[in-house]
This record gives sequence, structure tokens and C-alpha cells, in this order.
Amino acid sequence: MYKVLVTDGISDTGLKSLFDHPHFVVERQPTLPLEELKIIIGNYDALIVRSQTKVTEELLESADQLRVIARAGVGVDNIDVNAATRKGIIVINAPGANTIAATEHTLAMMLSLARKIPQAYEKTKAGIWDRNSFKGVELYKKTLGVIGMGKIGTEVAKRAKSFGMNILAFDPYLTEERAKKSGMTKASLDLIARESDFITVHTPLTNDTKGLINDDYLSKTKKGVRFVNCARGGIIDEKALVRAIQSGHVAGAALDVFEKEPVADPELLQNPNIIVTPHLGASTVEAQEKVAQEVSAEIIEIFESQSITNAVNMPQMSGEVQQKMQPYLLLGEQIGQLVIQLLKQAPSKIEINYHGDLVEEDTELLTRVMIKGILSHHLSDSVNLINAFHLLKEQGVSYNVQNIPHNKGFANYMELTVSQGTESATIGATVLNGYGARIVKMNHYRIDVKPEKHLLYILHQDMPGMIGKVGSLLGDYQINIGTMQVGRTMVGGEAVMVLTLDKKVNAEVIQALTSINGLNAAQFLELSNVDTFVPGRQELQKVESI
Repeated sequence: MYKVLVTDGISDTGLKSLFDHPHFVVERQPTLPLEELKIIIGNYDALIVRSQTKVTEELLESADQLRVIARAGVGVDNIDVNAATRKGIIVINAPGANTIAATEHTLAMMLSLARKIPQAYEKTKAGIWDRNSFKGVELYKKTLGVIGMGKIGTEVAKRAKSFGMNILAFDPYLTEERAKKSGMTKASLDLIARESDFITVHTPLTNDTKGLINDDYLSKTKKGVRFVNCARGGIIDEKALVRAIQSGHVAGAALDVFEKEPVADPELLQNPNIIVTPHLGASTVEAQEKVAQEVSAEIIEIFESQSITNAVNMPQMSGEVQQKMQPYLLLGEQIGQLVIQLLKQAPSKIEINYHGDLVEEDTELLTRVMIKGILSHHLSDSVNLINAFHLLKEQGVSYNVQNIPHNKGFANYMELTVSQGTESATIGATVLNGYGARIVKMNHYRIDVKPEKHLLYILHQDMPGMIGKVGSLLGDYQINIGTMQVGRTMVGGEAVMVLTLDKKVNAEVIQALTSINGLNAAQFLELSNVDTFVPGRQELQKVESI
């Protein structure tokens, strides 16, 4: 018998499959203080929470029997995933269960924004019959810009078409064929700004999307545009949005998510042209039942057949294999993150080549790690080691893996290439005995760089004084250089310079660098993980068919 503890308010209907299963005992406890929960947590095999229970490292120290933590929802910010992973506990969520709820809430917000329904409601309830102050606009024949064409963005576009709206869609992985098939137009962000009457955002919150809708972007938009955000707080710069509304350039906004929650900013709460709701996107009876049903079904699958679909971390390989592959796993994630930044766009093709000793190893997990590193640049934490191949297929990206015995000059070597059309980017890497991980190739250039959090990649003409000019300029901006490596293919031709830095480089520094005579391009690269790849305790025995 497996014991399951439910600590937050979760639908009985959603948990029915667990209640009815002969091999599971489900016990409910109201949200308990940490000290009380620590006393009992060691008796359970699985824990189901929503957002109220905080699953901390301290709590998990007492959870020696626990094998699964299930978040009946999408986000896992109330769960210390790294601590769970180190403990060998699988963390799962229900990423698709709120799609319809979030889609319908987006449409409800857009209609409320167009017809000023909340404002009219408040005034009518106050006893004021005012038909003149709330003249709205129709959705019919208006242009809707959809930024982010994942499941929710796609469903929003589909429903908006039924209102007779023209759809402009942006997503790094959206193809012309898919857009045409869905009756929409693939568009750039700038085209959406110029042409859209309404703009709705449906992207993850990443380094690229944080502040995506800012002063500069708003200045490009059509006068009278209206914004909807039911995705993630922070995608829209709230201060910039308020300024654009106060100036009259933006007609209004409907926001369900905020940079800080609960929202308390009076400029948002008291502006008559801004509609707000308290993060209600997934708050429907049906969605809450679906999330409980999804995690219940997966808990049964994990214990009964070792099948895992929606894990946000990764069960562990055997101890011996883990020890041998550990440095490669971290390096694989790092080169995945770097190569997609070098490409500067979503890939249509991925090629992975293993050489030397790696040919003799089981590299499936290493391949997953690289693909996760690539996809996470655009998809953020929605991609994990379990769903990486599935998302790759969903985005229409092909991949090829080759094992080549020839060692390429190193005892072990892996090379990752991503491409889109005629553009491509390549990184080659190795683990040197006694020296650790090294990036030894970037595009066509041979280098020797230890992966660090902040990297600066520079293409320049091979000419005297270039290194000094770069170092001097960075010093002027108080940016300290850790290491510098150079490479070239021929004397006097184009060369590469790769620097590790102590902090980030902003656009102003990049612009100053590219103004140096003979310096052709400069790009800041950032790694989110420079520490340790930490898989969980159990070897993955079965991955859901993709």
C-alpha cells in the first residue's frame, strides 16, 4: 500500500482515481505548520499540494519515505525542486490542465477591456445610469497580435478568429506552414506593434521576454492599442505601460498577472483604463478538477509502472554511471544554452556528434540535457528532461545523433550544431582529465574556455592592439575580465575572442565595443547553471512514448 498525503484544498472529484485504487491510501490534513508537518511527513510515499504548503529543504530532510511530490497546478515555486532532486524525489505538475481556463479568461479580459464592462458595472451599482462614458469598440475585423503560440496562445487565436478578428502571430518556433494552416499570419514583433488593435502575450518569463513590452516597444505600437496579459507578470513593463496609457497612446490594458503579487501599485489599481484580476487564469472548477485528475493519474503510473510524463526534475541513473557522466551532463546543459544564444533564433535542426570514449556510453540522458538547454532559452521552465523530446517534436525541430569513434584530438568530445535555414552555430566541448570541462570550439574557431556564468563572444579582424582596446573599454565600464581566449583560422583574417567576466554586459557596452575599428561583432552570453547537474535517486526506467 502506498500512502498519499494531501495538505491543501484539492477537489475530491479530481482525486477519485486515488481514492478508488486498491493500492493507495489517501489522507487529508489541513495546511499544517512546518514543525507539525515534519513529524508526519516521513510516513508517506507521495505528497499532493497546491500553492499554500511550502515544501522546503528543511521539511524534506524528514521525508525519507517520500518518492513523489505533486503540485496540483502549473508552477512549482512553493517547492524546493533542487532539494527534492538531491533527495531523489520526483516532482510532478499538471502543465496542460489549465489551458482552457486561461484561454477563456484571456477572452473575457479582452471583451471586458473592449466594452469597459467592469467600469460600467461599478458605476451602475453605485446608482449612476451613465450610458455615455462607456462607449466601447468591437472585436470584429480588428487585428489581434498574439505573442507566444504555445497551447494557450494557439487556443486564444482560434477563438478570436470566431469573432472575425485578423490574427498576427509571433513565436520563435512558429512556421509559415503552421500559421497558414491555422488561418493566421506569421509576424515579427515589430509588425504586431504596427498593425495590432489588441495585443495579448502568452510567453514564459525568460531573460528574453522580461520587459519585452517596454517603452521602446510601446512607442512602435498603433495609437489606441489595447494590451492583455494573462501569462506572466514581468513580460510587460508595468511602469512603461502606465506611462503609455496616461499619454493616451495606449487605450487600455487588462492584467491578470503582475510583477509583484498581490499587486498594490495604485497606478495600476486606480487607473480607469486598466482592468485587473487577482491571477484568476486557472481558477475554474473544471481546471482545478483537471489538475487533481492529472497528478492523481500520474502518481498511479509512477508507482505502478514507473512511467513518468510531467516531471519537472529527473530521476537518477545508477551511482556508477552518474559518477562517470556527471561532468558531461553539466557541460551538455551549458553548451545547449550557449549554442542557441549564438544562433539568435529558434532552430529547425539539431545535430549532436559524440566522439571518443563517449561512443561507448549510454548518452540518451546527455542528449536530453543538451536539448533541454537549447529549448529552455525560449520555453523557460516549461521544458524538462522528461518532456524535452516531446516538445522538440511539437515545435517541429528535427534532430540527429551520431556516435563517431574517431576522437577528434580528445579522449572524449561532443559537438552540438543548431541551424535555421542557412544560419548555424556550433559548439564543441570536452572534459579534460585533471582540468575539467572545456569549450574547445565555437563555430569555426578553436579555443579553450572554461564555462563561466558571464561570457563575451567577439569577432574581430586579426590586427595588433585589438585585445588592448577591448580590455581598456571594459575597464572604462568597470567590467572585470576573468580570462581571455583567442582563436583564428588565418593570420590577418577574422578572429574570435572569448572572455569570462565578473558581471553582465548591457547593450551600451556592446554598442561601444562594436564601434571599435576592426571589431565586427560582440555578443554577451549567459549560463544559468555553472554549478552541478543534480539528477534524482532512481534510474529512469521508462519514458512516456513520444
